[in-house]
Amino acid sequence: MRNPRTFAVPLAAGAPCPPLEIPVKPARMIHFFDPSNEKMSGKLPELARQCDVLLGNLEDAVPVDRKVAAREGLVKLGREVDFGEAALWTRVNALESPWVLDDLMLLVGELGQRLEVIMVPKVEGAWDIHYVDRLLAQLESRHGVSKPILVHAILETALGVTNLEEIAAASPRLQGMSFGPADLAASRRMKTTRVGGGHPGYRVIEDPDPRDGDAPRRSAQQDLWHYSIGRMVDACAATGILPFYGPFGDIGDVIGCEAQFRAAFLMGCVGAWTLHPRQIEVARKVFSPDPEEVRFAKKVIEAIPDGRGVHMIDGKMQDDATWKQCKVMVSLAEMLAHKDPGLAEEYGLEGKSPEEAGVELGEAAPTAR
Repeated sequence: MRNPRTFAVPLAAGAPCPPLEIPVKPARMIHFFDPSNEKMSGKLPELARQCDVLLGNLEDAVPVDRKVAAREGLVKLGREVDFGEAALWTRVNALESPWVLDDLMLLVGELGQRLEVIMVPKVEGAWDIHYVDRLLAQLESRHGVSKPILVHAILETALGVTNLEEIAAASPRLQGMSFGPADLAASRRMKTTRVGGGHPGYRVIEDPDPRDGDAPRRSAQQDLWHYSIGRMVDACAATGILPFYGPFGDIGDVIGCEAQFRAAFLMGCVGAWTLHPRQIEVARKVFSPDPEEVRFAKKVIEAIPDGRGVHMIDGKMQDDATWKQCKVMVSLAEMLAHKDPGLAEEYGLEGKSPEEAGVELGEAAPTAR
């Protein structure tokens, strides 16, 4: 058992102290790119103006014979490209692969804290995070990195989902979790070949009409991922880290993508992966609160500045619990308004910096006032 009094102590002499709070920043879309693809890399300055996060992918979708080129390409891009306000992340190769050690050693040595977050695929238990945590501390110490690089766990195996609460609490440098439906489906032996989204065979059906057993029966498609995403959101909220939905693989199905992203947003996810430029606008739309919802939330806060008592506003009961819901909505809108003048106008807000709004987002949800 690790002594909680040492949780914020560096794991290597000379490494920066681990963060006591994870920063809350706009991360509505984590847009993946292949650093070995020169055509794709040439579009990064334009994509940086559209995206909250750009992620150089070194793992799946990068062929074995381009692994080294992708790693070296990411170093070059991280040094030369102006990412503006977009954060630079990477997804390294799996921990059991022959490439991951070189991924971590080269990227920390060459990019340091210019690399904000490292995604670790197929995390199965706290032990995986402990390994990466200690290794990053040693590399940060070696290369004089003054700000800790954060870690992001991808849940994409049955064992990882089984252990997700322990994973969420494994390290103070854990920034968040993403839900990986494709690998998880394979791990669970689910009978679907889709990457995220629903399946027409996963349904409920109403009972037969007792007066006519042959009458058509209404049926509705269900969400394959609801239970696991709910657990992930709870684990993240309980430990002060951030939950994300992962990929939606049917690039042509923009409507299906929006529906899956919206379900994740409503359940508490702060963003999703985007695999194609057409999904960027979907994520921006979905993970930015609806202006009507923001206006109503502002109305509640203005009517109940201290959140106390029970009030009727527009025919709806409002109390301490709903006041906190409204604080979450308005704080997120203020943070996004600070970044996006168009949203600021829609919301009627001047906006707050991520640091200001992030504090309020963190205070609004976990505990009663």
